[in-house]
Amino acid sequence: MTVNPMNVSVLVGSLRKASLNRMLANELISLAPSSMRLEVVEIGHLPFYNEDLERVIDPPPAEWTTFRGCIKVADAVLFVTPEYNRSVPAALKNALDVGSRPYGRSVWDRKPAAIVSSSPGAIGGFGANHHLRQSLVFLNVPTMQQPEAYLGHADKLFDEHGKLAGDGIHKLLQGFMQAFANWVETIRSHDRQIAG
Repeated sequence: MTVNPMNVSVLVGSLRKASLNRMLANELISLAPSSMRLEVVEIGHLPFYNEDLERVIDPPPAEWTTFRGCIKVADAVLFVTPEYNRSVPAALKNALDVGSRPYGRSVWDRKPAAIVSSSPGAIGGFGANHHLRQSLVFLNVPTMQQPEAYLGHADKLFDEHGKLAGDGIHKLLQGFMQAFANWVETIRSHDRQIAG
């Protein structure tokens, strides 16, 4: 029996094309097990959430509709984010808000997720990682608790070609992605049992 790979939407908190977190997201995609198919969903172009645009414009902004559609059909979401001022970047928070509306039609509900945060600093985006988890709890997103991934000194993780430098970090992230695949399957199996 052929099993279709899980579709995973990858959201990158940093908007810079050459950002460390975008490089990290690309590496995580390459390290994922064959049971997953990952694709970056861009968030930088999303208009800031404003309920007036939902109510006054019919239909709402096309960027919102497209984004909501991408997340809705995904089996899971991987968040890769830096830390800005002990929290998540505005673009990532905006994506959460856009996906959570209109009220009662959130595309995040019961969507399994994992978070990887990284920073050139020593604590690896710990504040952003946990601030994001706080929002995901409210959005009813079952987020993988272990293993955690806070990657400090992220500017030292990559070679001149943007690839991971060193077997240790390669194995760590490969193990993280396998654990994430297991987590997604656990949540999906649980939901199938409840529905069936």
